[in-house]
Amino acid sequence: MSPRGAAPRRTGSREAHPPPVPPPTRWRLLLGYDGGAFRGFAAQPGQQTVAGALADALARTLRLAVAPALTCAGRTDAGVHARGQVVHVDLPGELPVLRRGRASRTMGPDDLVHALNRQLAPSIVVREATVAPEGFDARRSARARRYRYLVWNAPVADPLLAPVSWHVAQELDLRVMVAASDALVGEHDFGAFCRRPPGQRPDQPVVRRVRRARWLKAAVAEGTEGAEAGPGRLLRFEIEADSFCHQMVRSIVAELVTVGKGGPTPADVVAALAAGDRSGLPAPAPAQGLCLVAVDYGA
Repeated sequence: MSPRGAAPRRTGSREAHPPPVPPPTRWRLLLGYDGGAFRGFAAQPGQQTVAGALADALARTLRLAVAPALTCAGRTDAGVHARGQVVHVDLPGELPVLRRGRASRTMGPDDLVHALNRQLAPSIVVREATVAPEGFDARRSARARRYRYLVWNAPVADPLLAPVSWHVAQELDLRVMVAASDALVGEHDFGAFCRRPPGQRPDQPVVRRVRRARWLKAAVAEGTEGAEAGPGRLLRFEIEADSFCHQMVRSIVAELVTVGKGGPTPADVVAALAAGDRSGLPAPAPAQGLCLVAVDYGA
């Protein structure tokens, strides 16, 4: 019996509390992918998409019960490629521990890149993984996007260029195509070159600011490097804008190629911009020629 007034003896140990879980960390991923293997970037139930494949690979790598949500700089349609797509994703504050024999260390950026590429390459490649700056948003923080479209202008198609270009057999007048593309630079209503989202009125302007639009001729022609492709020209259209609306680049390319065939004139392109009406314009160029090259976030 304990003495009167003595404190009762404590039995058992103090209740243990689990250590606090660190808050999620936002990561920035730089991607390249072959769009021909996917039904676009955005996740879709029952469809093979870039976002779906990447999210599943992240879940396996980091042992997550649920695949994480991804936000990209610019959604690409089915068949469209990317070399410089940027994605942000919120991952656990502590990544898994890697063990090699008796040594162990926490997974780092290079380990994450290696683990993802082992599962996804070559259809999807993670070029870089870094912890994002505070407040970073892959879509909202972007200042501009740059796209490239390839046209193989030759009498005969080339099987090796076919997955990444549009074969146009009729000879194109590159001079007038260059002149027509100059009209795109600046701030305009691109309603004539956009697929409008459901619910948007046909007369509602779709204003975008194009920083640069130009045609270039690549060195693939008879007598030059790449002559194995046969007689022809690989034409490259580059366009950079603050943002793009749905099918804008492919619609522009289709109209400019029609100009190059001797149809509409550069003045007609100016008139289409002023009218904002898509009727009478050609269908968008094929998806496989388009590639998201880079996203500009400033300094």
